[in-house]
Parts: sequence; structure tokens; C-alpha cells
Amino acid sequence: MNYDHILIRYGEISTKGKNRKRFIDQLKHNLKLVLTAFPVLGFSSSRDRLYIKLNGENHEKILEKLSNVFGIHSFSLALKCKSELEEIKNSSLQLMTEKYKPGNTFKVSARRADKTFPLLTNEINYAIGSHILQNTDGLTVDVHDPDIDLRVEVRSEGTYLTCKDYQGAGGLPAGVSGKAVLMLSGGIDSPVAGYYAMKRGIEVDAIHFFSPPYTSERAKQKVIDLARKLTALGGQVNLHIVPFTEIQETIQKQVPESYIMTSTRRMMLKIADRIRERQGGLAIITGESLGQVASQTLESMFAINDVTSTPIIRPLITFDKTDIISISKEIGTHDISILPYEDCCTIFTPASPATKPKLEKAERFESFLDFDLLLDKAVEQTEIIKISTSDNQDYERLF
Repeated sequence: MNYDHILIRYGEISTKGKNRKRFIDQLKHNLKLVLTAFPVLGFSSSRDRLYIKLNGENHEKILEKLSNVFGIHSFSLALKCKSELEEIKNSSLQLMTEKYKPGNTFKVSARRADKTFPLLTNEINYAIGSHILQNTDGLTVDVHDPDIDLRVEVRSEGTYLTCKDYQGAGGLPAGVSGKAVLMLSGGIDSPVAGYYAMKRGIEVDAIHFFSPPYTSERAKQKVIDLARKLTALGGQVNLHIVPFTEIQETIQKQVPESYIMTSTRRMMLKIADRIRERQGGLAIITGESLGQVASQTLESMFAINDVTSTPIIRPLITFDKTDIISISKEIGTHDISILPYEDCCTIFTPASPATKPKLEKAERFESFLDFDLLLDKAVEQTEIIKISTSDNQDYERLF
């Protein structure tokens, strides 16, 4: 079948009132980024629909990419024709002739968005249904549970015919809720946290702490690959690679063993907050789950959070590990996350980290050295990689 359009139905965007246009424009922007490998596509939108004109492009690959983009409730391949009854009847018959098998049932579900069209909804259903029955064999009507539901959307610019819906990712288009930075470790949890943040419309910049020679280039590539997975949800991600070796070595020498993890997390959060401010972000996202490790107890979070007043978003805070693993498999990050390349969170790990660290002790241990100089140096030397979904360009180094 020579489909010529993809019809996209909005999710929560439909409830946004006066802000609806901004949400639709953001969704259209994200789609163009995700579909940059298909340069001849055309995009248009209305109050309740977004249309992609295929212009001869292979629709199968496009459908696969659309299933990941937040802000879409459902989408369908569509055949467009003129909003004239005879054109609609003939195009509907053409579509059904190619779709049905003898013994199938069908129904026609018309939607009369153009109120100037001369027939009412039930009259459209009857006219098209009768025309199909008169010109096919072995096809009967079932209005309750048909094999084929022929949807007919009559609009002023044309009529769209569809037979099958594909489920979208739901949520809000990434970017409509502001920007935040994601602390992307390379493990299983943080990419899933990024997924959920983006689903609520947050534009994400990722931050990874890199500690050569303790962590390898393969560990760095692993994080680049995880960030690329996230671009399928919104189009592009800027990945900030922070040189963290000197700070970790200093903490290891300066801070008592049981507080190494606490101080390491505090320094990470300070750096993340500085990068957030530079990038115009409004929050910091982490993959923490309550009680999963020593740094994720309430006492640890209290001591670590004290270094910033910036909101910390923890989408996974109440999730079980098995739930997080299951979701990581669904979104395609699991197999990358479990690659055996260590990140900086696993080096210098004390045998018995404090699970109930005291803020006063952490501050006293850190007071014997001016960490601010090291933090400033790390931020200034941070490498920024712009990662997009383009098939022609994997990523671009900005600094």
C-alpha cells in the first residue's frame, strides 16, 4: 500500500489549553531531530493532530523511531485524499482491497473535523461502508469487534484514511518542562532515571565523571552509547565528561576511609551544580534508589545534599532494583550498562562506607584542603560532546 502520511495523535498535550501550541512546536522540533536521517519528510500540525508527509521515504524505519518519542499517544500510517465523497469512497475501497482477506469483518469510523462537509458522521459511515461491501467479496460488517477498523478523518485540507494504530511513548515532549542535568554513571539506574525525567518533558544534559587511568576509554564510550540511547527520546543530548581523577585521589588521601564515598558524592554534586548553572538548568537528576547502596540512605542523602540548594530529582527513589533492571531492558540500555567497564563510582570504594554519615564530620574532613580550586579546574577542563540520533554523525565534540 502506498501510504503517503503518518498521522500522530497527541497524549497529554491535548489538555494543555493556551500552552498547547508551545508543546506541539516542541514535539515537532524533537521529531525533526529524531528523524534527521530522513531529510525529505514534511511536517505540519493542527490543534489535535501532527502529520508527517513521507514523500517516498521508507515508513517502517520511521515508525520504529516514532515509538520512542515522548508526547505521542498513538500514530498511524495514513492515505490522504481530497475531502470529496467520491474520492473518499474510492480511496477507502483501494485501502480495504489491499488490507482484507476473505472472511474478515470491518467497520467504518468517521470523524468529521470539517463541519462544512455535507454528510454527517453516520452518513459518511454508511456511504463508505456500502461502497466497500458492493465492491468486495467475503467481507462483512462487525461494528463491535471488527478485524479492520477503517478510520476516516475528514478535514478541510484533506481526508486521512487509517487502519491500524501504533502505541506511542506517551508523556510530554522533552524540553517543555525546562532543562536539568543528569548524573550519568554508566550503570543501570541513571539512564532509566533520565528516561523518566525526559518523559515528563525535561531537556537533559548528561554529566559523567571520568577518572583515567582508573577508568578506561571503553568506559567512556559506554557512557556515550548510553547517552545516544537517550537521544531517541528527544533528539540530542550534550554529554559533559568531567576529569575527576585528581579530586578522587585527593579525597582518598585526605578523608577517612568510611567517609570517602560521602565526600566523593558531595564533590560530584558540587560540580554538577556548577555545570547546571552554566547550562541554564533548573535541577539535578540522579538514579538513586532509597537504601540500594550506602550513599543512598536518607542519612547519606542529607549529608550529600547539603552542598546545594538546587532541586534534586530522583525518579527511581522508591523503585526496586528488579523493576529498574526490567525497565532498562525495555528501553534498550541494559546490555550497554552491564558491560564490564568500571566507572569512577566503583574505584576507591571503602570496605565499610558510612551508611549514616554526619554532615559535621564530612565538612570537617573536607576543610583541611581547598577543594574549590580542584572543582574549578575540573569544570574548566570538562569535555562537552553533542550527541544526536543522526545516522551520518554519531557525535560532535564541542570543547
